[in-house]
Amino acid sequence: MFDWLHAAARWLGAYIVSVPLYIAAPVMVLIGALDSSLLSLPEINDYLVVARCYAHPRAVFIFPLFAAIGSVLGCLLLYTIIRRGGQTVLRRRFRADHIQRVEAAYARFGILALAIPALLPPPMPFKIFVATAGAMEFPRRRFLITILVARSLRYYVEGTLAVFYGERVLRFLKDNGLMIISIVAGVCLLALVAYLLSGRGRAAFAKGNDSKPVE
Repeated sequence: MFDWLHAAARWLGAYIVSVPLYIAAPVMVLIGALDSSLLSLPEINDYLVVARCYAHPRAVFIFPLFAAIGSVLGCLLLYTIIRRGGQTVLRRRFRADHIQRVEAAYARFGILALAIPALLPPPMPFKIFVATAGAMEFPRRRFLITILVARSLRYYVEGTLAVFYGERVLRFLKDNGLMIISIVAGVCLLALVAYLLSGRGRAAFAKGNDSKPVE
């Protein structure tokens, strides 16, 4: 069913590797924008970053940034569409129970609810977090900075690993995606517990309880 998609990815990979940077860069931005907004091209950005950096090791210093910029632009488009359409548009595209879980994640973890999905590879869902941020009117500047930092870190790590290990990086991410998600989620949970147990965390928690109205 998805043979055409894999074939297209292979063709794009060969194209991105062969053309000069001044052509590959805008193409990468365009692909990243389309993937993060209107289309769904699983792992295509990761594959192209890995392919280019493996074939041209010096590209690791700049090429991942183009993928990150494209992703930011695509996310901004989806964010804007959903923000203008509100909950009605959001619920047309995503299941209500999934939306409720994402909204709960935002309420509990704040900006981490956006940063972690942006950082992690598939099968971690991401667009629903972007769309929900738009529907909740998440601050636009914080939204853009979070996506840029998380995506840049993701693509730079992949590009650096590709210089040494090639396309095996993608196979590892695909085969161990759930394990990576579990490890990162566990680390974040431990960090949250450590914060709540610290003096600053206890003070913030006590302040939040004191601000609640008495029934």
